[in-house]
Amino acid sequence: MKLNPGFRALCLLPPARARIPASFRNVASDPQQHERLLQQMQRLRGSVYLEDGAISTADLSDGRHQVQSDRRSWHLLLLDSAGDVCGCIRYLLHSGDADFTQLIAAETPLASCKTWRTVLRSAVKTELELSRALDVPFIEVGGWAIKEELRKTVEALRMVLATYAFSRELGGAIGFTTATVRHSSSSILRRIGGLSLEADGATIPPYEDPMYNCRMEMLRFYSWAPNGRYGVWIRELGRILRSIPVVCTETQDWSNWITPAYQHAGAGQHFSLVS
Repeated sequence: MKLNPGFRALCLLPPARARIPASFRNVASDPQQHERLLQQMQRLRGSVYLEDGAISTADLSDGRHQVQSDRRSWHLLLLDSAGDVCGCIRYLLHSGDADFTQLIAAETPLASCKTWRTVLRSAVKTELELSRALDVPFIEVGGWAIKEELRKTVEALRMVLATYAFSRELGGAIGFTTATVRHSSSSILRRIGGLSLEADGATIPPYEDPMYNCRMEMLRFYSWAPNGRYGVWIRELGRILRSIPVVCTETQDWSNWITPAYQHAGAGQHFSLVS
């Protein structure tokens, strides 16, 4: 099965000094273009979140919704025919020695909730330990925003499936996200392969996030274990990602390039990437 060639274009923005998979063939250094796309992404996110009532105008700067992790993250962008950003997802890769306090998860209301904070820490610790045992990256995924006319379309689904494809290009990954119930975002992620966080026989429940004025769920996912019905799409998206523009802020150090997922030694030893 091939994805419709009429789909909107994709683009990747890596953070500074990123380790870029060797499988990506269309990598260029263009600081001005990187900054233009990054700011467009922040404006899109700001307009979408503002319209949803998740933030107020006081949370924006020059119309942009900015978070501290933006500059440290990869961003997968969806571009319209004019080359402007109409969809985005953020991928924050953590180092192998990361602990709970360094994660975005530590900033959620449940992290300070007397009832759930210990369970949450235990659940996230389990996932971090698994990523180290399997020698695969631990990723936090967030910042999903897409123009209203593209919601509930295949374009929206395609962006989420690209999460799995991208993580496989990194050599496999264990992922974590806080997903809003609004617009069925969390249910879409569950349908694709997202799982509840669990620890000590308890499942982390949905919670109300006062910062974004919405109900949220904490989900985990494994790059090698999506819903099988989407496996062909994910493999095709992997092929597409290898040729899309990767716009860097600097000239890359070629010695930092890593091997693609299907050649990752750790991945081959522990699991199959074939759905």
